[in-house]
Amino acid sequence: MIPARWPREEPLLERLLHVDPRTDTVRDAHIRDLPSFLRRGDVLIVNDAATLPGSLRGRARDGTPLEVRILLELPGGAFRAVLFDGADWRTPTEHRASPPAVVAGSTIDFGELSAVVERVAPLSARLVELRFDRTGAALWLALYRVGRPVQYSHAAAPLELWHVQLGYASRPWAAEMPSAGRPLRWELLLALRRRGVALASITHAAGLSATGDSAIDAALPMSERFEVPERTVEAVAETRERGGRVVAVGTSVVRALEGAAALNDGALRASTGETDLLLGPGYQPRIVDGLLTGVHEKGASHYALLRAFAPEEVLAQASAQAEERGYLSHEFGDSWLILAAAP
Repeated sequence: MIPARWPREEPLLERLLHVDPRTDTVRDAHIRDLPSFLRRGDVLIVNDAATLPGSLRGRARDGTPLEVRILLELPGGAFRAVLFDGADWRTPTEHRASPPAVVAGSTIDFGELSAVVERVAPLSARLVELRFDRTGAALWLALYRVGRPVQYSHAAAPLELWHVQLGYASRPWAAEMPSAGRPLRWELLLALRRRGVALASITHAAGLSATGDSAIDAALPMSERFEVPERTVEAVAETRERGGRVVAVGTSVVRALEGAAALNDGALRASTGETDLLLGPGYQPRIVDGLLTGVHEKGASHYALLRAFAPEEVLAQASAQAEERGYLSHEFGDSWLILAAAP
C-alpha cells in the first residue's frame, strides 16, 4: 500500500471501498457517497477524543537526547509512555536506535517541563510510567507548548497539531488521531442526519500504532481508556428498537463499545474504564454491525480486528483491489466501509 503523505484538500473526494461481508462483494466509491450506504434508523458512532501533543523532546539525566511519546494518561495522574532515541520522525521507528536506559527515579528534562520515571515495565525497558512536575491546567499548558503530535516517516513534512485534530474533537485523550473520522466533514455529517442516520459519540484513548520495539508492538493495542456516555447507550438502544444498524467510525469505537459490553456481562451500559479486549477472527461483535475504517496493511494490529467483521478471503480481495486501484493508507489515506448492504 502507498501511504498518504499529507492531508488532502478535498476529503469528500477521497476513496471509499465498500466491503459487503454478506455477499462477498467489493465496490469502489467516495467518502461523499457514505450516506448512500446507510439507511434511516442507523446510527453512526464516532470517537471524539482530541489528539495529544504527545511527542516530547527531552534529555536524560546524563544529557543524552531522547523522545518520549505519550501512550495514555493513567487514573492516578501518571502517564504511560514509550521512549525513543534522539532521532526524529524522519527516521522510521524500526530503524531508531535504543534510547538511553532509565530506571525508576530517573528524571527527564523537557526544558520548561520535567518528569520522573516511576516505573519501567517488565515488557520492555522502553515502556515506562512517568509523572510530570506539575498537574492540572499548568501541566496541560506546558504540554501544549513543548509537545508536538506523534508522526511517522511517511509524512512529507512536520505536522502541526491542527493537521491531526477532528472537527468534533473534545478531550485530549488520543496518542494518535482517531483517523477514521478525519474525512467526516460537517457537510457530510449533515447529509447523514438529513437521511435519517443518528449520530453519537464515545471517547477512547487511541494509542500508538507502532514503536519499533518488537515486544511492545506485539502487545499493541494495549489497555486503553474509554468512556461511553448514557446518551450513546440510549442511541444504540433506539437503533435496535427500530431495526437499524450500529456503525462504528474506527477500530477505537469498536473497542470502546465492545469493551464496555464485555465489562457489563454483554450489555451496553454507560461506563468509564479501560479495556484490554482484543478483537479478531472468531469474535462475534455484540454491539457493532459495521465499521468505517482506514486502509490497513496486512499484519497491522488494526487489520486483525477487521477479521471480526468479514472473512479473511473477503478482506484479501478488498486489499488486492485497494492496492491495484491506488488506495492510500495510513492516517491521511482512504477508507473502507465494512457493512452488509441494506436489504
